[in-house]
Amino acid sequence: MNVCIFGASSSITKEHYIRSVEELGRILAERGHALIFGAGGAGLMGAAARGFKAGGGRVTGIVPDFFINEVQAVLFDGCDEMIYTRTMAERKTLMEDKADAFITVPGGIGTLEEFFEALTLKQLGRHRKAMVIYNVNGYFDKLKELLDGAVAEGFLNAHCLDFVLIADDAEQIADYLENYDPSVFDLEISGYRY
Repeated sequence: MNVCIFGASSSITKEHYIRSVEELGRILAERGHALIFGAGGAGLMGAAARGFKAGGGRVTGIVPDFFINEVQAVLFDGCDEMIYTRTMAERKTLMEDKADAFITVPGGIGTLEEFFEALTLKQLGRHRKAMVIYNVNGYFDKLKELLDGAVAEGFLNAHCLDFVLIADDAEQIADYLENYDPSVFDLEISGYRY
């Protein structure tokens, strides 16, 4: 399974996040999965890639070609395949297309934007892929509260929350991906509020 991981690329990421995401990558790779990601070598993107490589997994980086001259030093240099795109939007679309599942790990605005686009596409019936939030150290607790509040106020259908597993255990995440049944999400879109 090709697992796309969205996460922070910042080099100032705290060590407990780094260790947790490296462990997740290693576990997924040891269980036969491959990584699709934004090619970053720092932060949690780099941690995911190092974890996959440590577990013997294949790593595919996808990055806009302007990164070649501007930020080459921050790319992960151990990719088995590096795919260059013209724009950030093409990068994201290609990651989404190549992935069989999505895992969001802690990150900032770019990570949240990637997560919400994948969630929106799932809600609109454009994909039925597994989605997971890796809630390291309770990082996403406030996001869960926000989504629960959107349901309570009638801005989000409660069933949409079933589209994503929120978990803080790497083995649980691997088990979920491997036992995921996309037919559960054969839903009629007409019942949703936007």
